[in-house]
Amino acid sequence: MVVILKPGTSQNEIRKLVAKFEAMDLRVGVTNGVDCSILGLVGDTTKVDADKILLNECVERVTRISEPYKKANRKFHPEDTVVDVDGVPVGGNNFTVIAGPCSVESEEQIIEVAKRVQEQGATMLRGGAFKPRTSPYSFQGLGTEGLDLLLAAKAETGLPIVTEIMAPGTATCSSRRWTLCRWARGICRILSC
Repeated sequence: MVVILKPGTSQNEIRKLVAKFEAMDLRVGVTNGVDCSILGLVGDTTKVDADKILLNECVERVTRISEPYKKANRKFHPEDTVVDVDGVPVGGNNFTVIAGPCSVESEEQIIEVAKRVQEQGATMLRGGAFKPRTSPYSFQGLGTEGLDLLLAAKAETGLPIVTEIMAPGTATCSSRRWTLCRWARGICRILSC
């Protein structure tokens, strides 16, 4: 990562920035030019927030030199990642269809939907048991009862279940109930069935 400083940045300000970067376990190479100074950051800069660096009034611009997202970047991980979700491969050359209702509302509804999405080629059933709303008067989902209904649909069709959880406590008490859960923040976790 290269940090280009504005013209006229004092040596004292440069020393402060260098100390800040070194505290982040980075080595810093300082190049003082005629018009400006440049800081070359060496080390793991994946966790360095370029936007925060730009907030410093001495910084003109920040440029990443190395590739971001090393764990997902094809340059560092060229082979496909394939995850087995209850016998259904996800990733690689596998096209996986996950389908189902936004909200689980009744046993008849979720079983009928499960059968229909399976007939249409879906390989996993999704359904929301927890539906957070800003209004306490709106439908909030069936909660753990909705998870039980998803289990009934899985028993009927064999489709692995994908659902969303709203709090880590929900995952702890119910991890046996679903195969793949999606945290409300969008992070996927695979739980054993």
